[in-house]
Amino acid sequence: MPERTTTRRRQLGAILRKLRAHKGLTLEEAGRLVGVSKATVSRYETQAGPVKWIVIDALCREYGASDAERRAVVALAKDAKQQGWWSSFADSIPESMNLLLTLEDEAVRESHFSCVYVPGLLQTRAYSTALQKANEVPLERAEIERLVDIRMKRQEILTRTKPLHLWAILDESVIRRVVGSRQAMKEQLDRLLEANESPHITLQVLPFAKGAHAAALGSFVIIGGTEPALDVVYVDFHTGSLFLEKDEELDRYRLAFEYLRAQALDMEASSAVIHRVRKEL
Repeated sequence: MPERTTTRRRQLGAILRKLRAHKGLTLEEAGRLVGVSKATVSRYETQAGPVKWIVIDALCREYGASDAERRAVVALAKDAKQQGWWSSFADSIPESMNLLLTLEDEAVRESHFSCVYVPGLLQTRAYSTALQKANEVPLERAEIERLVDIRMKRQEILTRTKPLHLWAILDESVIRRVVGSRQAMKEQLDRLLEANESPHITLQVLPFAKGAHAAALGSFVIIGGTEPALDVVYVDFHTGSLFLEKDEELDRYRLAFEYLRAQALDMEASSAVIHRVRKEL
């Protein structure tokens, strides 16, 4: 049986394609610059087979990547065979989840806009369980627990030695929609209030009074690498997920997030609104 292609390997291929395209080089031109064949460059970009990090380093230099970008890509190449903690779940979770978990594992920051539910990284177990139970296709109890376990494990990136910096903007509907019991929702709002006291978490509420806003099309996440060029936008639809990495796509979502930050309440006012909604439950 062939070895499973790791998600890191797929991510590496996507980054190399992006860097080469930004430089405007063909596969043949890129290969000639570093002394390898067109086929080798293509193989590196299409996620097939092993890679030599020294070639990756040379390609990054020829592509004009910054030192920080180059170091990040080389580190990814060195870890290309490494399976993440979620690998034991890989056969039974969607491929998009594999990629999301890998991106989060490498990320230094995430910018969330949520217009329906609390972001997974801030959900309590009871809230997450209630969401899984609401699936239109009923799930077995064991399956629900497994999916919730994965979500709880994901949250460890907020408490690691160098925690992810999370900036979350929540539409007011998110804090007013009662998911699960009223008690479970109170606990979820408590979790949000606690999160807003963390030095590496920023939480804002976008009130109904603001009317139409910059992200009326739905929720999204900007997953940030060590350099802006390594950023990826994650958009989760009911029928699937999209990962966007083109410069024009990134610019559009970054601009939308900046507008949302400006429209949303500040941290103190946001916590006050959450307190008020909790008292109403």
